[in-house]
Amino acid sequence: MPEAVFSYNYLDEYLDELRSKGRYAFTLEELKERFNVSDKALNQNMYRLKLKKKIVQVRKGFYTLLPAEYSRQGIIPVNMFIDDMMKALGKKYYVGLISAAAIHGAGHQQPMETFIITEKPALRNIRNKKLKLNFFIKNEWNQEDINEIKTEAGYMNVSSPELTALDLLYYAESIGMNRIMTILEELIEIIKPSNLKKIAKGYPQTAAIQRLGYLLEVELENKKLGEIMYKIIADKMGVNIPLMPGKEKKGEINSKWKIIRNVEIESDL
Repeated sequence: MPEAVFSYNYLDEYLDELRSKGRYAFTLEELKERFNVSDKALNQNMYRLKLKKKIVQVRKGFYTLLPAEYSRQGIIPVNMFIDDMMKALGKKYYVGLISAAAIHGAGHQQPMETFIITEKPALRNIRNKKLKLNFFIKNEWNQEDINEIKTEAGYMNVSSPELTALDLLYYAESIGMNRIMTILEELIEIIKPSNLKKIAKGYPQTAAIQRLGYLLEVELENKKLGEIMYKIIADKMGVNIPLMPGKEKKGEINSKWKIIRNVEIESDL
């Protein structure tokens, strides 16, 4: 099949078209379907646009536009392309942990990296000078616990404040206890008791519920939220577990929560 004849600037025109539709990302597959040109010609044109800083390669086969207003940063904000990227990969996902907390207004510092929960198989983290995307694996979650947040380029999935709190304890080893405490201090102001109860009842990891309940009641002195968690977990608790997984099981034991306080906790606030 002969190659179609396109103007020299056919890709520039395509980028303008994308932007007019409110899109800021595209895949190599999309280009191949749209333009009947050789791989060599397409790659040369893509290389030209990269040199001109009009596009950025985020991962193999996935690119974002780079409007002039973001040229200094060298990348557009993650919220403008994450939904497109995960859809292109065919993966369920949500923005979670420290990133979700910041979106909900908890976390006095905006994280310089983005935390994304997705399904198996694992994705390799993306870490370079411009971008830090951390992927965490989870087998399942309830879609009702995910909020759709509007962005400049559509929507993205973000964990609710209640799911975010539980996830922080599920992935405690990767986050760190002081960081978790700092976030929880602000997050509890927007946690709804009814939502916490519903989400905790269906949460897959008992230890995360136990650790969060202890922190809420004992460390943050929020008896109401702590009691909600205790009623869910009371008959499921077995042996004493460390507050911080992966560290030595030495420290003061809270007999109600069966938690070994094996780390010193200091909030960053």
